[in-house]
Amino acid sequence: MTKNLKLNYHYAERAEQYSFYRMPKILFTDNRFKRLSTEAKVLYGLMLDRMSLSVMNKWFDEEKRVYIYYSLEDAMEQLNCGKDKGVKLFAELDTGKGYGLIERKKQGQGKPTIIYVKELFGFSEVLTSEKPKSTLLKNRIQDFGKADPNNTDINNTDINNTDYNDTEIISYPISGEPMEKSSADTIRWIDECKSYKDLIKKNIEYDIIKAQYGTWLDEIVLIMTDVVCSRSPTIRINKQDYPTDVVKSRFLKITSQHIEYIHDSIKDNTSNVRNIRAFLITTIYNSLETIDNFYTAKVNHDLYG
Repeated sequence: MTKNLKLNYHYAERAEQYSFYRMPKILFTDNRFKRLSTEAKVLYGLMLDRMSLSVMNKWFDEEKRVYIYYSLEDAMEQLNCGKDKGVKLFAELDTGKGYGLIERKKQGQGKPTIIYVKELFGFSEVLTSEKPKSTLLKNRIQDFGKADPNNTDINNTDINNTDYNDTEIISYPISGEPMEKSSADTIRWIDECKSYKDLIKKNIEYDIIKAQYGTWLDEIVLIMTDVVCSRSPTIRINKQDYPTDVVKSRFLKITSQHIEYIHDSIKDNTSNVRNIRAFLITTIYNSLETIDNFYTAKVNHDLYG
């Protein structure tokens, strides 16, 4: 066993140089997951990480649901465990006798099993009030009813060659069904949007960075909330339709660091953006993948420029 590794300290800009696996906090804070083993929680996080690969490869079923390929051998290798332990961890997560965090579907004919990784958000955080709240209705109009500028020039980003004008504009409500089904459904939807908005603010440390960005940050929060609460099955980003759940998952991973990156990208952009809202949605979506390269280039420029 290797012991006493000789590792360096973290200094300034290198303190956030790693790539991370993300595990939902609810798995560790909600009593309903108290008996779920830590290894199973880590396995769920590893499967969540595979979702981006699935989107890249367009692994969607006929209902546009994202699925992943993640074998027992993958788990054994990444978790450094034996076959019996790996089987047990899959069973803990499965919809059969487990917690229902994943759903496995055999394809037969020697094809690999596909896995649906179930979404956790909304499991406990989303409000479900049945009572009408006039203040929320009023706030909904104020918060989500703003018109979107379409012909805004903003000053380079690493995605400035994208045709944003083709990106779908999202607005409340988005659904194949009318929102007027019942007042209770409408209220629940409004409460859900408010809950998501609060979560987004928490994720980006809104109260801390608000003074730095002013009203621009409020617009970003509204756009993110709009996307996350969309009832459309897909959202178009750069001429490509992505399952709403995938886009939603990405938007809920945005932190204050991504906000800084998005702001810097927009500030440095020199192209004529005809649809600022679509441009922002695409920039936010891509920020999880492009932020590391952006700041690496920036540090190199500062050091050697």
